[in-house]
Amino acid sequence: MTARIDITLTVNGERVTRSVEPRRHLIDFLRLDLGLTGSHAGCEHGVCGACTVRVDGEIVRGCLVLAVSLDGAEVTTIEGLSDSGEVEDLQAAFVARNAAQCGFCTPGMVMAAADILRHHPEADRAAIREHLSGNYCRCTGYQAIVDAVEATLEARR
Repeated sequence: MTARIDITLTVNGERVTRSVEPRRHLIDFLRLDLGLTGSHAGCEHGVCGACTVRVDGEIVRGCLVLAVSLDGAEVTTIEGLSDSGEVEDLQAAFVARNAAQCGFCTPGMVMAAADILRHHPEADRAAIREHLSGNYCRCTGYQAIVDAVEATLEARR
């Protein structure tokens, strides 16, 4: 039997205590233990960005972080970001520009884009592309995604 470790986190504003296996990654903890399936498990090597979530205010790859290392941390998933209304305008821009074609990359892409909106409100197209470059999208060619982020930044200014 595998040893388990008790952890307590704040996930999307709710305090959560669970007993987890020491090698359980954050993305698996969120999806399997908490039923928060908005963030996707893609490559499981930190390359694609589908598992992007916010930990203590900074975006991270959920597949690279062990859940036990986050005891006491604050985690925000795409569900929490959406429920808070923080990205309502960004989501509308994604829809208006057809920036979410198959939708697999969209949660991670929105998490990364929300980071731009929070930390780089003066970003231009080149900066947007650079910031999103760690999130792969196979459907859109990124043009519509960059358009949506740029439009949201402009509207917020």
